[in-house]
Amino acid sequence: MKLNNQSLQQIKNKNIVNLRLPQYNRTELNIGIVHLGLGAFHRSHQAFYTEQALNQFGGDWGICAVSMRNKTLQSALATQDNLYTIAEIDQNPGYQVIGAIKEVLVAAEQIEQVLDRLTASSTKLVTLTVTEKGYCLNPKGDLDIKNELIQADLNHLSAPKSAIGIIVQALKLRFESDLKPFNIIACDNLPDNGKKLKNAVTQFANQIDPALANWIENKVAFPCTMVDSITPQTDDSTVKLIQTELGFEDLAPVQRESFTQWVIEDCIKDELPNWEEVGVIFTQDVARYEHAKLRVLNGLHSAMAYIGSVAGYETVYEAVSDTKIKSFLQRLLQDEILSTIQAPKELNLNEYADSIIKRFENPNIKHYLSQIAFDGSIKVPVRSITPLIERIKSKKSAPLLSLVVASWIRFLRLKQQAKSQINDPIAIELNTLLAQFREDANHDIELFIQQCSIFSKESAINNELIKQVSLAYKKVLSDEQNILNALS
Repeated sequence: MKLNNQSLQQIKNKNIVNLRLPQYNRTELNIGIVHLGLGAFHRSHQAFYTEQALNQFGGDWGICAVSMRNKTLQSALATQDNLYTIAEIDQNPGYQVIGAIKEVLVAAEQIEQVLDRLTASSTKLVTLTVTEKGYCLNPKGDLDIKNELIQADLNHLSAPKSAIGIIVQALKLRFESDLKPFNIIACDNLPDNGKKLKNAVTQFANQIDPALANWIENKVAFPCTMVDSITPQTDDSTVKLIQTELGFEDLAPVQRESFTQWVIEDCIKDELPNWEEVGVIFTQDVARYEHAKLRVLNGLHSAMAYIGSVAGYETVYEAVSDTKIKSFLQRLLQDEILSTIQAPKELNLNEYADSIIKRFENPNIKHYLSQIAFDGSIKVPVRSITPLIERIKSKKSAPLLSLVVASWIRFLRLKQQAKSQINDPIAIELNTLLAQFREDANHDIELFIQQCSIFSKESAINNELIKQVSLAYKKVLSDEQNILNALS
């Protein structure tokens, strides 16, 4: 039996204990949300919360999910009437069929339909999970006007290719039609994501029409958010799991841990789904939640991605199961990271840190280090370099954070030496720098910090930063075959 609208009743009649199904009439559900960046995380997170709200409170909050390029996922979902299953892989596994996504479009091939949906009066919200590089920002957090996609969109805005161009063109059409704008919720792991998205959108709009930019500035809400739920890539084992445990075929399931969290800045005055009643936190203090998550969960993820990869591990579970790596992560938190975080009053940092380690130890979640390691030039500065610099400015040493940064650089160097692809938006720049390395820690780190564009001018001449990372890199180099010795 294949998952689709027709089979839902049959599945319901089976009374599967740990399976939840849509409780509303999908045929009467209208679309109120357009999501840009259809992938596993959106389907396991924002769509999940929207499904909970629809089940309990109803409303016209169906989702039009837009993949930027992926036709494969669109095709798989189409055969299932856009239904799919979330598998919560934990000690007590559970499953939920999600019906909130009513329509799937591919921007690269259906841009007219995407813009039609965005300019429909029924569309009230736009959400995004386009990864950090999808915001097309420069190192200062402003719109990168030189970005190829941005240049293409500025020259041909009627058929935009970037998420920023799509949003601006849709708002431009609504502005010209005197139609109320939609509000926009960024859901990517980017500090001040709402502020940075607003900067990018208004700066792009200002290139087109200053009046449009002013309208967006004053009429559109861009709340900052924090999102959290470990969501590995779906593989064949997830498909087989659904078939075995639930007795139906789902070609597009997603898996995640049972823990999930969504914090949204409380600044949208217009209508919203009943998210708050199903667990979403609305607050004026998103930054503190965000800093805690970015530096603890994401920071440890990056540490494992680079240290674990160089050590030969493939998954988070494998890496954290190594007692040397686990001990290093615990010391990294207690000795260096937690002191840099101002947590919200509701959050006990020590308990939060302990819970993160326990989440990593879930043997049922196969979260690949290679997936986490992508786009390090965007992730590492936020997660590791910024707290490292903060400690240096406070006259405190940071050998463990320095080791994380050094491990990232070594990870890149090994990729460059092996002529393997570096998955990073500044891969060309990185390869050029890495080709000049001499396997001399002092020379290589000084070169990297002084010339890599991710470092500010101030950081590039920070002798203490260069010194601490060089010492860490020297430890990594001294026992290349067993990086774990550098952790002690």
